[in-house]
Amino acid sequence: MRTIVTVFPFDLFGSAGTGAGARLLGDAVNEILDDTEAETRPCRADVLRGKVRVKEHAFDTLAEVTDWRKRGRVAAKQAIKSGEFLVWLGGNHLAALPVLEELGTETLVVQFDAHLDVYAFHDTTTDLSHGNFLTHFDTPRPRFVNVGHRDLFLTPEEIGETFEAVYPAWDVAVDATRVATELRAKVKTAKRVWIDIDCDAFDPAALPAVHEPLPFGLSAPAFLTLFEAAWEGNVVGVSITEYDPGRDTRDTGLNLLGWLVEYVLLKAAERAP
Repeated sequence: MRTIVTVFPFDLFGSAGTGAGARLLGDAVNEILDDTEAETRPCRADVLRGKVRVKEHAFDTLAEVTDWRKRGRVAAKQAIKSGEFLVWLGGNHLAALPVLEELGTETLVVQFDAHLDVYAFHDTTTDLSHGNFLTHFDTPRPRFVNVGHRDLFLTPEEIGETFEAVYPAWDVAVDATRVATELRAKVKTAKRVWIDIDCDAFDPAALPAVHEPLPFGLSAPAFLTLFEAAWEGNVVGVSITEYDPGRDTRDTGLNLLGWLVEYVLLKAAERAP
């Protein structure tokens, strides 16, 4: 299967600095492709040759910033329509909104996120932000399942307005196998699946480079178990957002995400068209 990697470093309305993270991950993809082309020995990465293209967006002008949502939706629509696997590298989590708006109601979004992004508290703006964007869709929302949240204030009724199921981090800690089994059953019944990864889903010990770290997050092995469960559905793409390299420690986050992006590229390339 062919893959398009879209670097969409939008980071306004929260988590400034994550745009640099999207660009850095885009650089990592280009390095992966360059290393693959330079390799003369047969290796697993051979499946990437000629199958991955990178499209980088810029937000250097007022016009580009003003038109961010429309530009994102056009790029996402083109990729989805082409049938290519889409890897969307965004700045803050709001950068994922355009592609999520193009997925449609028949898509199940498996969202790894420490926050549920439907906030309407006394100190939360009602305008569009990266903390409430799931309440600001211009199109019918896809189905959402959250994995790994650590929200303690939202009521079940509020959560149920957007999410058909949530698996908080404490459920994963108690019985990750049960969560993986239920998640696997859900994705297998969906027409298509999108995996949306907000980097703060990880525990800060595994990935410190986020703006709003919460304790007791997903360990890297637990995440991989649940990611594999989600992958058993008809996954059409993956988005990764909220990585801020300015807050990283000894490239801990970059190493984790760089490995994860390469892992996704290989898995996508090895799938049948």
